[in-house]
Amino acid sequence: MNYKFIDLFAGIGGFRQGFEKIGFECVFSSEMDKHAQEMYYTNFGEKPYGDITKIEVKDIPNHDILLAGFPCQPFSIAGEKKGFNDTRGTLFFDIVRILKDKKPKVVVLENVKHFKSHDKGNTLKIVLQTLEELGYTTNWKVLNAKDFGVPQNRERTIIVGALNGVAFDFNRLETNTGVVLKDILELGEFDYLDESEYTIIQNPKKQLSGLIFNGYRNKNIRTKGVRENTEHLSRVHKQPNRIYSSEGTHPTLSSQESSGRYFIYHDGKVRKLTQKECFRLMGFPDTFKLIGGQSKLYNRIGNSIVIPMVEAIAKEVNIQLLNEKFLLNYTEQPKQGSLFDFLDVG
Repeated sequence: MNYKFIDLFAGIGGFRQGFEKIGFECVFSSEMDKHAQEMYYTNFGEKPYGDITKIEVKDIPNHDILLAGFPCQPFSIAGEKKGFNDTRGTLFFDIVRILKDKKPKVVVLENVKHFKSHDKGNTLKIVLQTLEELGYTTNWKVLNAKDFGVPQNRERTIIVGALNGVAFDFNRLETNTGVVLKDILELGEFDYLDESEYTIIQNPKKQLSGLIFNGYRNKNIRTKGVRENTEHLSRVHKQPNRIYSSEGTHPTLSSQESSGRYFIYHDGKVRKLTQKECFRLMGFPDTFKLIGGQSKLYNRIGNSIVIPMVEAIAKEVNIQLLNEKFLLNYTEQPKQGSLFDFLDVG
């Protein structure tokens, strides 16, 4: 069967590419940002619908899977409101009204790592409660891009729900660790920083995240508002001043870094990551077409989702939640990520 999905808050199609790699078909997309729409059209030949709050459910085709990397918003927990009613006035409400009407077999949601503790845990609690009220058996986990063949320490909260009563088992995801920055770098000549512009740390230690903080740019030391004897730390307070070794992973690419000031230490020299390398850190192929200004492109990078991680999820969605042979042999549901994990959230 050719399973179909819709791509909400689509960005530049990271979710779409991951699911298409497994053979799923996209039948609808929605994205409000104009530049993201243009890039989506350039690469997929279709322009996403705009503001999701203005899209009528009747205009959305029937589908088997709903995908959404939706914005993080606080929900009301006042009075006697519960579940679905708590979501009114948020963009998650629009996901819910589509789920109520179309009843896709599977829903996959993505958000930032701290979504799990947003509003003291109430936001995630209401999302799970609402999905379960709609009949979805849910599970969630924080996944890291570095575990899926991409040398970027990028953690994201993933929620998967299914109508067939099966809880998605994140432990079955196929991982690929050990890839480091130097494995994805371009070849050629680059603009290197002069040695007077930076300081390299001798014998840097590799962190659990895979990061190797290798040095810092010699920016002015801040003194105002800095505690005594910690002035030197001001040089590395901001991400653009830090330098990381190509022998390790890279920190999360930020949507706020419009100049792409990501510096690496490679082959005894310091340079910025190229924009192509930044897209590679998100799993985008070199054939992916880039249009528009540099600052907008860096914003698109930081707002996207890592494609290899999505592909691993899509593969297991197909096996665990849509494959009849697997479901016949399904005997035990995983326990992590259930609604009851929030009983101790303060």
